[in-house]
Amino acid sequence: MPRLPALLLLALLAACSTPPQTTRPSDFVYLDTVLHEARYDVRYFNGDNFTGNRVDGYRSARIQLTRPAAQALASAEQELFAQGLGLGLGLKIFDGYRPQRAVEFFKRWAADPQEQRMKARFYPELDKRELFDRGYIAKQSGHSRGSTVDLTLIDAHSGKELDMGSPFDFFGPISHHDTPLISPAQRHNRQLLRDLMRRHGFEPYTAEWWHYRLRAEPYPDTYFDFPAQ
Repeated sequence: MPRLPALLLLALLAACSTPPQTTRPSDFVYLDTVLHEARYDVRYFNGDNFTGNRVDGYRSARIQLTRPAAQALASAEQELFAQGLGLGLGLKIFDGYRPQRAVEFFKRWAADPQEQRMKARFYPELDKRELFDRGYIAKQSGHSRGSTVDLTLIDAHSGKELDMGSPFDFFGPISHHDTPLISPAQRHNRQLLRDLMRRHGFEPYTAEWWHYRLRAEPYPDTYFDFPAQ
């Protein structure tokens, strides 16, 4: 088989790659219109994250998901409410839909060796340039498909987060689901969240106890880049 000229090969590869979609589909919904008791801490909007800044594409503190993912999460919330009659456990949401421009922001941040303000808190044992290679940050994030959510469990009365052994977005082995570095109580709390999410159609990500993707996501091959606003 003859070899393709290099320029033609590059053109074919570019044609085969699908650019992110910049139009918001009608079946993306705001979680605060679907969930009734959840609390929110939108770290990529409020700046309390591993970059130390508001992330590109986050223009409000409202979180969106595709309608199927939001409805599945609402079912999980309803189960928690029924179990505790409003006085047991609840959900705290950190992130949902993430524009592709936010991922590009992460790439630029990772390439800047001088920016280390948040290292001690979020990635104390890693060089920031390793975060992509180790899978803590993706060059194309499932969040940009609209059916992935980052969350934890809270005491529904006090709002206090359950102890999961590591904080949200801590990059290290202690955040892995199979880590031996946490206590039995912390493992139990993670298992509560994992079992709940699996019962309602979500799958965990092995390296991050807070990260869940809807199994039957409606856009498995489409990445979006409209602003989160």
